[in-house]
Amino acid sequence: MGTPDFAVPALRALHDAGHEIAAVYSQPPRPAGRGQREQRSPVHEFAATHDWPVHTPKSLKGETEQREFAALNADVAVVAAYGLILPGPVLKAPRHGCLNIHASLLPRWRGAAPIQRAILAGDTQTGITIMQMDTGLDTGAMLLQEATAIGPQDTGASLHDRLAALGGPLIVAALKDLPSLAAWPQPAEGVVYAAKLTRDDGRLDWTKPAAALERQVRAFDPWPGAWFEHRGERIKVLAAALVPATKAAPGSVLDDVPSVACGEGALQLLRLQRPGKGALDAADFLRGFALPPGTIL
Repeated sequence: MGTPDFAVPALRALHDAGHEIAAVYSQPPRPAGRGQREQRSPVHEFAATHDWPVHTPKSLKGETEQREFAALNADVAVVAAYGLILPGPVLKAPRHGCLNIHASLLPRWRGAAPIQRAILAGDTQTGITIMQMDTGLDTGAMLLQEATAIGPQDTGASLHDRLAALGGPLIVAALKDLPSLAAWPQPAEGVVYAAKLTRDDGRLDWTKPAAALERQVRAFDPWPGAWFEHRGERIKVLAAALVPATKAAPGSVLDDVPSVACGEGALQLLRLQRPGKGALDAADFLRGFALPPGTIL
């Protein structure tokens, strides 16, 4: 049960390990692209290449959907970024319940956006947790964990790919030892929630420390992207670096690089993008969109 790219390596690993895939559940196809044609999810596309039955209900709360799920007579359900709530009858239907591949070291960063929130907070490590699902939000007992460091150059994209690659082998290991694997409850201390991301989360607030904004640029690559508004345009900042600041009001462009004064320190904008245009290194960007020193963003 999964939807985005993050879930595909786990499905591939289950297949490669010789498990029988009784069915695949994914979110329904949605309009995408300029033509707004219905597009199947990455998990749906991968499942189709193996001719596995794919179910795309809008909800699992109905009795019909729950009966169909129970009729699979599954040993276990593996869930990875599925995006739908699993009601009690669904959680209880497989013999060994439902196991979730969660992209954090629980109980830190329960919820929808653990990868981005970990980078944004300045965490130095994160990881994958295999947990038994219950009716709470990522509150179930844990079976396995594997950590990975968050480097100073990691972005939301790079960390997403690394964690997705960890998830496959870890769920295979959990299933191999499932009968003898002892689950342990999540500790009450250290619980943090990773709120769902919105486009407005990407807005750069120049009154914040430059270090926080640099993490914001990395965390929100590729979505929702970090951005500021100037001359009626929303400008995306795709890469940035910390530089020393002279005394200036937050949001002031300090030089021709350009560097921007923040609440603490300054942020050098390395790569930018205007709406509907391609991404450009700063020097090329400034040839078509001037940001002279003294400009207030």
